[in-house]
Amino acid sequence: MPPPEFTQQITFLYAADPAACRRFYAEVLRLPLVQDQGDVAIFAVAGRRGFLGICPARGAREVTDPRREGGALLTLVSEAVEEWHAWLLAQGVRPEAPPSRSPHGITHFFFRDPAGYLLEIQRFDRPDWPAPMA
Repeated sequence: MPPPEFTQQITFLYAADPAACRRFYAEVLRLPLVQDQGDVAIFAVAGRRGFLGICPARGAREVTDPRREGGALLTLVSEAVEEWHAWLLAQGVRPEAPPSRSPHGITHFFFRDPAGYLLEIQRFDRPDWPAPMA
């Protein structure tokens, strides 16, 4: 018999200036801080099923293109893509481009956090994407 399904997920990002990233995720993206471990901060995403941890980096990033092996892209799913774009602009964040529709049936845009991580906010405009669990 296989083990039970996972119940939660955490993505950890490493930053040379973790304080700036903590402020960004708390104040700009408005994620609730659920645990402060001193040098690590963990924020809730998507109803406490997904989490984001900010940790101090041990050195400079070696991968600059997140689409290469070893890279990372944090995607946040929201029906309010255009509203998030406007909010980020008002907060001084400069997205790479306005929201656009991709050939894969999503509307999305990209931006970077203070540590240089690439983030995406997207909406699935296709019926085969699973609805969020309650």
